[in-house]
Amino acid sequence: MLHASRLRLILKGFCMGTADVIPGVSGGTMAFILGIYSELLSAIKSFDLIWLKSIFKFELKVFVSRPHFSFLIPLGIGIGTALLFFTRVVPLPVLLQIYPEQIYGLFFGLIAGSIIILLQEMLALELTEVVPFILGFVTGFLIFNLVPVQTPESAWFIFLYGSLAICAMILPGISGSFILLILNKYVYIFNAIGYFQLTILIPFALGAVTGLVVFSRILSYLISKYYRNTVLFIIGILVASLWVIWPFQERAYIMVRGKARLIDSTPALPTELSSPVILSIGMIMTGFLLVLALNRFAVVKAGSAD
Repeated sequence: MLHASRLRLILKGFCMGTADVIPGVSGGTMAFILGIYSELLSAIKSFDLIWLKSIFKFELKVFVSRPHFSFLIPLGIGIGTALLFFTRVVPLPVLLQIYPEQIYGLFFGLIAGSIIILLQEMLALELTEVVPFILGFVTGFLIFNLVPVQTPESAWFIFLYGSLAICAMILPGISGSFILLILNKYVYIFNAIGYFQLTILIPFALGAVTGLVVFSRILSYLISKYYRNTVLFIIGILVASLWVIWPFQERAYIMVRGKARLIDSTPALPTELSSPVILSIGMIMTGFLLVLALNRFAVVKAGSAD
C-alpha cells in the first residue's frame, strides 16, 4: 500500500506537471504554493560531486543513499504522469483554446493567493527592499512580452532549450512552457514528450539536468544568503506574471502544424457579465481561497507538531 506521504508528493508533483504544461504558469510557482520549494532545491542539490564520485568508485551505498530519492521519485512520478496525461489523454493546450478564461482564472487565483502569502512574510519592508521587487517585476514583464523567434532544431540547440526551460521552470513566476513558446519550440518539445521521440528528448533532458544542477545551486545560495531580497525578487516576477495569467485577454494565435498556438495576449476587461465570465471569476476565487486554505492548513499542522 502506498504511504500517505508519498501519495501527497505524487499529487504535488502532478500539480507541478500540470502547471508546467500551461504557458505562463511555472512549476516552481506551484512548488511555492504547495510549500515544497526549499525542499525541492535541496533535493536537486543532493546530486553533488560526492554522489558523482561514488559512481566512478562503485560506492553503491553512497550512490543510493545520498540523493533525496524518497522525495524526488514520487514527485517525479507525479510530474511525469501529468505531462503524459495532459499531452496524450487530455490535451491541456487544446482545452486552453476552448476554455481559456476558466483555466487561466484558476491559476490566476492560485498565483494571486501565493503573492499575498509571501507578502505576509515580508512585513515592515525597508525602502531599499523595494529595489529587488521592482527588478523582479521588470524582469518578468520584459520576459512575458518577448516576441516568439525562429530557432534551430539541432541537438546542441535542443540541449540549450532544455537548460533554459528548466531554469524558468524552477524559478517561481516564469514558465518553462512560456520560454518554449518564445523559442517557437512548445509544440516541438511537447509532441516529442507525447510520442517518445528520443532523438529530441535525450538532448533536451541532458540540457534540463545541466540547468537544474547549476541553477538550483545559484537559487539555493541566494535564498540562504539573501532570503528577503530573493523572495522579494520572486514576488516581483509573480506580480508581473499576472499580466499573462489574467483570464480575460485579447489573444493572437498562429497556425503550427494545422493547430492554433498562442503567441501574444493583452489583458482586457470583460464587456459583459456572461456565464463564462461568472464561471471564470468563480475559478479565480476558488484558486485564491484554495491556496490560502492550503497555507492555513500547513501553518496549523506545523504549530501542532511543535
